[in-house]
Amino acid sequence: MTAQDVAPAQAVSAGPAHRRAGRFVLLLAALAVAALASTWLAVSIGAVHVALPEAWGIVADRLVPGLVPRTWTPVQEQIVWEFRLPRALLALLVGAGLAVVGAVLQALVRNPLADPFLLGISSGASFGAVCVFILGASALGGLSLSAAAFAGSLLALGLVYLLAQRSGRLTPSRLVLAGVALAYLFQAAYSYVLQAAQSGRAAQQVLFWLMGSLGGARWHMLPLPAVVLAAGVTYLLLQHRPLNAIAAGEETAVSLGVNVNRFRLILFVLTSLLVGVLVATSGAIAFVGLIVPHAARLLVGADHRRVLPVTALLGAVFLQLVDIAARTVNAPQELALSIVTALFGVPFFLWLLRRRSVDRAVTVS
Repeated sequence: MTAQDVAPAQAVSAGPAHRRAGRFVLLLAALAVAALASTWLAVSIGAVHVALPEAWGIVADRLVPGLVPRTWTPVQEQIVWEFRLPRALLALLVGAGLAVVGAVLQALVRNPLADPFLLGISSGASFGAVCVFILGASALGGLSLSAAAFAGSLLALGLVYLLAQRSGRLTPSRLVLAGVALAYLFQAAYSYVLQAAQSGRAAQQVLFWLMGSLGGARWHMLPLPAVVLAAGVTYLLLQHRPLNAIAAGEETAVSLGVNVNRFRLILFVLTSLLVGVLVATSGAIAFVGLIVPHAARLLVGADHRRVLPVTALLGAVFLQLVDIAARTVNAPQELALSIVTALFGVPFFLWLLRRRSVDRAVTVS
């Protein structure tokens, strides 16, 4: 048997292959429609109301000038095209990316509680971003912020992995504790850097990253996360069989011919890159990577060939709806995204902790 033979039992015994494939395609189509509908709603809602037909007309006219009669004002067009649409698209990218990172981390460390925020990776990325703000953003050109956030997230993930090992094996409880401890450590570090800087402007910019917000989204911020996310998801889909194997256990993966150390190192770098780029654009948003992968597995089982695309679409829709809620629940004041995600994430986290089956599911290799 080879790594290519690895497939979860759910995928094997769920009925005829063509029926499963049909349901999977329908699910992807439904999620894609949900993402489109939520984006359309997002560009319509705000302090300046823009009716749904006009919001669609503005976008259509920008893409194909003259396609629809102009029934909107120049102010409405500027609001929709310059501010709301980039924000809505960034919400899709960030939600999809954080959810996919959560799915990969949960498989990689075999812990259902794994999440970039809970493991301190987001805090590490925030620390890197804070250092760039304080030291100046010109050292590496326009990519300095993302590069620093990537370095911070990679450092945090590496430290968590080293601290969570005992006699060369990962321990679930040590993994979570190490992540929480390092999250506090990085938070203390960037708080000290911010305090030492004594700059009101730096404090404002850092606050944006710490709270999680898409309010600063503009068109020029979209290409980098879009390219990194597309490349990362494509690679992960191509590697879904080794990912299934390592999720089944290190001994199983080795017996199936997977170079575990090399593959784990690649996934560490890839997830750190995704977290760094996303945190640099939206700040540290909690619980997206924890909740969404579990919901995806409930829908399609544990095979990462299906889990990854469903997780990405679910995460995109989830964060789009969260951002809409953050803008409307306490309008005109806008809530930080992590406040809204915590309303769902904290009860879900506690539910996971109380599940008796969790201890069996997280048995480490």
